[in-house]
Amino acid sequence: MRTPTAMIVGMVLCPCGLLLTFTGTVAPNWRQVSHMSNQPVDFVLEQGIWDICRELQSSHDRLCGQADELGYFEQVPVRVAQGMMPTSLALTLLGLMVAALGVRCWQKEPRHLLAGVAGLMLLLSGLLSLVPASWYTHELWALPAPDGGTLVAGYSLVLSYLGSCLEILGGLALALSFHHCCKECRAPKLPPSSSLDAGPWSTSSAYCNPWNVLGDEQDRKDQRSTLPCDSDL
Repeated sequence: MRTPTAMIVGMVLCPCGLLLTFTGTVAPNWRQVSHMSNQPVDFVLEQGIWDICRELQSSHDRLCGQADELGYFEQVPVRVAQGMMPTSLALTLLGLMVAALGVRCWQKEPRHLLAGVAGLMLLLSGLLSLVPASWYTHELWALPAPDGGTLVAGYSLVLSYLGSCLEILGGLALALSFHHCCKECRAPKLPPSSSLDAGPWSTSSAYCNPWNVLGDEQDRKDQRSTLPCDSDL
């Protein structure tokens, strides 16, 4: 049996979403602050959920591990992202393992129930990463930043959005496998045929003559025995 198209779509989108979400989680570029007062024009401050980096774009001099003087990491959106993004990554890995067992590249037929459960797990993981990214975007201009700086969303935030959407779409595609489970449950189960279960030399599949030839011959002999002989005459 060929692998259903929905399962193939789910198994393609979810790993791509995992890669994008992982990059967005570890990269320190959820927000960029530029054109700050008392700083060079090419000075850029990059803020992530784990680290803060500064860079001089003219010389590409980059230095991470900057001190959090404004209490950026103590803000609620950042703390929520620190907890939910790794949880989403772990759930995505677990969902992909379950999906691999359900889609079955080495079995004759897919396990629709396992594939559907994996779809729900991947759908939940996409929502877990979409919530902190959306919250951070909503509070982007409210989070503490140096005076006079221009705030711009970083590429890590964009990658988190894209990865979350891919995981949600892939999870929905795999969750369609529950439809096949319902069809299998509603389908009537026919009893197995005895002629198919028995072997080719079994008595049930042997040739049966509708006319009892031996019985007919015996009746003819009985009829002949009742006729009178010449000696009787």
